[in-house]
Amino acid sequence: MSTPGDSLDPLPDGAMDTDYTVGQDNIEGQVGPFDYDIHDPVFLVSSLTAVAFILLTLIFPTTAGEVFKAIVGFATSTLDWYFMIVVDFFILFSVALIFSPYGRIRLGGKAARPEYNYLSWFSMLFAAGIGIGLLFFGVLEPVYHMAVSSPLDTLSPFAADGTINEDAIERARAMGLAGTYLHWGIHGWAVYVVMALALGIFTYNKGLPFSIRSAFFPILGDRVWGWWGHVIDILAVFSTLFGLATSLGLGAQQANAGLNFIFGLEISTTTQVIVIILVTAAALISVWRGLDGGVKVLSEINMVMALLFFLFVLLVGPTLAALDGFWTGLVTYVREFIPLSTPFGRTDDSYRQGWTAFYWAWWVSWAPFVGMFIARVSRGRTVREFVTCVLLIPSMTIFIWMGVFGGTAIDQLFANPDASLVKEYVIDNYSPELSLFGMLNELPFTAVTSTIAIILALIFFVTSSDSGSLVVDTITAGGKTDAPRPQRLFWVMIEGLIAIVLLIGGGLSALQAGVTATGIPFSIVMLVMCYTIVRALHSEPR
Repeated sequence: MSTPGDSLDPLPDGAMDTDYTVGQDNIEGQVGPFDYDIHDPVFLVSSLTAVAFILLTLIFPTTAGEVFKAIVGFATSTLDWYFMIVVDFFILFSVALIFSPYGRIRLGGKAARPEYNYLSWFSMLFAAGIGIGLLFFGVLEPVYHMAVSSPLDTLSPFAADGTINEDAIERARAMGLAGTYLHWGIHGWAVYVVMALALGIFTYNKGLPFSIRSAFFPILGDRVWGWWGHVIDILAVFSTLFGLATSLGLGAQQANAGLNFIFGLEISTTTQVIVIILVTAAALISVWRGLDGGVKVLSEINMVMALLFFLFVLLVGPTLAALDGFWTGLVTYVREFIPLSTPFGRTDDSYRQGWTAFYWAWWVSWAPFVGMFIARVSRGRTVREFVTCVLLIPSMTIFIWMGVFGGTAIDQLFANPDASLVKEYVIDNYSPELSLFGMLNELPFTAVTSTIAIILALIFFVTSSDSGSLVVDTITAGGKTDAPRPQRLFWVMIEGLIAIVLLIGGGLSALQAGVTATGIPFSIVMLVMCYTIVRALHSEPR
């Protein structure tokens, strides 16, 4: 393996004269009588700050709720333009890499070859970045954007007096799906491209630790092993923790809603907290069983169940309407891509500020988590192959899912608007966690499919918590991927506790606040990464 000094040329301030494999001793963990292997500053600061946040939110929930709402308001209404420009830049950066000479460079060097075939690799790319979102937003977003918050000021098909404007239906349906595709398509995956490519090139090609700080070696040199690097890794830890906590909180809300829909169980913060505790306990068992015996088994079960669930909705529901919704939304998404993506175009303020800005912060907060996973399974791919596939393959899969679920719900809504539970839960009495179950209510075997949806949500919950704890533990252990299991158990519990205190401290607005608060500084970190990626690629033989 080459040293950083061998492969990064040139570096600032005469850094090339030093072998920084010696500097890496500064981030090596330690093993003692209690079987731990940590990077002291990062682990200590991250864990103590997380515990302090949990305690303060529990002690002062009202004050915390007000602070959370203020953070969301500032980030989404004042910095919406910033988030949109940043993520647009990530797309331009990714596309530029595809068509540049750097596209021929392989992750791992010229002799490296992929460890996984295309089918396995594509499956892992898809599984890595979806989480609970497909279930929570698959019905909610297309219907909401069609009727309430139009992406491009499209006329709502529902007039103020409740009558339906037939002329507006097709345009509104197309824009509702296109607006959903914007939030789940290549914009978000471009965020993952930057993070995963940075980790891959600096770990596999430059011989640096599998840690976020390694991407900043071209700028910081030896200082990357000191407090500059500590701050970067700590930001990555909190970005991951709050991104995961948001997903876990949404998953608990949807599971609670499903239990209410089927069994009449009360929808309350208390119930959601109990759900989080039970699922966190399951995640602890999964972590203890290890990667192969825990999260791998659950992921395989989840993927099969998700596929069967999707096929049921497609084949039993209005199949042609669902497929037509997918295609119409895709065409509109491509046609309106620029006005949907830019902050100064015709985009509706409530759509841009209430949805897009939050989503871009959420994708950024998930970047260390998903980016690390993608990097770990992508060694041997060329930069061109890597970027193209990460941008397009998961996006198209998600478009099909969202198009079918959203198209089915919209068709149900207009077939019988007066009796539609989708209309009640999304338009009349906004209950986002119930939107999926409103759609399932119109299909056969409602109790069975709703139960499956709850199980899917809970398994997504467990696998996200398990995988997220691995990533956070890797960062706080100085880039090691084989740290002792008790450390991962600790981070599983911290993730669950943060999700609980966010729900107690303000519900959905608190979940959004956690994401946006960490997304702002970490987006700056990722912008700098784009520069260091180019520096690293430029030093590679082509």
